[in-house]
Amino acid sequence: MAEPAMPALLVSHHRPGFYFRVLEEGEVGAGDEITKVADGPERITVADIDGLLYLPNTSREQLERSLRVPALSQGWKTSLKAIAEQKTSDGGNRGLTATSGPPPAWPGFRPLRVATVVREAANVVSLSIEQGDGADGTPLPAALPGQFLVLRLRTTPDGPMLLRNYSMSGAPGASAYRVSVKRETNGVVSSYLCDDVHAGDILEVSAPRGGFILGSGDTPVVLLSAGIGATPVLAMLHSLSSATSRREVWWIYGARKRAEHPFAKEARGLLQALVNGRSHITYSKPDPGDKAGVDYDSVGHVDTPLLDRLGVTRAADFYLCGPPSFLRDLTAGLKTWGADSMRIHTEVFGAEAAITPGIAPSSRPPVHAPSGEPGSGPQISFTRSGLTVPWDSRFSSLLEFAEACDVPVQWSCRTGVCHTCECALIGGTVQYQPDPLEPPAKGNLLICCSTPSSEVEVDL
Repeated sequence: MAEPAMPALLVSHHRPGFYFRVLEEGEVGAGDEITKVADGPERITVADIDGLLYLPNTSREQLERSLRVPALSQGWKTSLKAIAEQKTSDGGNRGLTATSGPPPAWPGFRPLRVATVVREAANVVSLSIEQGDGADGTPLPAALPGQFLVLRLRTTPDGPMLLRNYSMSGAPGASAYRVSVKRETNGVVSSYLCDDVHAGDILEVSAPRGGFILGSGDTPVVLLSAGIGATPVLAMLHSLSSATSRREVWWIYGARKRAEHPFAKEARGLLQALVNGRSHITYSKPDPGDKAGVDYDSVGHVDTPLLDRLGVTRAADFYLCGPPSFLRDLTAGLKTWGADSMRIHTEVFGAEAAITPGIAPSSRPPVHAPSGEPGSGPQISFTRSGLTVPWDSRFSSLLEFAEACDVPVQWSCRTGVCHTCECALIGGTVQYQPDPLEPPAKGNLLICCSTPSSEVEVDL
């Protein structure tokens, strides 16, 4: 129809266009009479249900009625329950972006000082970061257990500005932020942080962000990690330990060997404060000098057969972080094993999986600048993908620009209705065309209908 806002117009005029659910197959043709044979409880229309999720100014009374409709799918119930339980007024719609996390404490980047540099393992260094000189003496805003920081730096005086995400690994309420960095093969930034950053240096740091956060409650907690994936779940263990939680807590970690096993002593100390804390360490290739029963408990990998042998309950909240294959295999294994998929929480290092409805999956090349002459607009940084390129006005949105760079993206409506594309706006400003039906949460943006009005850093 050559009208970019058509999906938004349909929803805003209460014409969402949902299909009926087919209960029994049969022949239907044009001109056939439709007879309603029954009304369900609460008598809420499809358009009203759609409006509760996608339109602003939600009716509390209709929300409560909708949650009593037995025919409503679990996915819709979960989204509408998130809206009903939303306690903040920071904008956004928790039913659409329930994992976006709280708004950031400050926009963009702030200069902070490196307080200490600690070697955690042969290939891991921890940096504690505090307020720099000239600060007004107020402490850094507290982070939530599981969140990450974005660092912006140059590895050489004349080099390009580089951005990287690192999960926080320290106690969430500490006076300093701590990130732990693994030296990656050919990792320009990780090598620089491990070798060339010292106490007293100044780094540009974003506010803590992320929705991979330890949930409250009294259900058992299973912290599953491998390699440097220990960092965000270690922050969760700090939080549980400082609160002397009585929840059943499992710390299950996989490494190659003792030399590549960071935080071993720290984790043991934190578990001692938990009356129901349990631990199991598995090495895949222990060195001859590594001691079974001291350094590690078994040889192998973290998987569901191991959880079975340990007697881990399926009625737990599972928090997973590690390499892509670890997350893929363990997430699938937990679902097959019988864990509730709503209680499986994952943190991905690097770009997240793409969501591109109706497009067949295909292998993706490495991220790159768009083909043709470079644009002349402001710099756009995709922080998870490690790509910074100038904006090109040939593209109508940041979504189209990201697709031209083969940056993995998530989308559905592409016009500011569904919020599938919502992600963190680390720094910078954008403008919308068309305007979304409901604005994103504070500190976030919708890439499907936005263009940059300054240099922009996006969590993609």
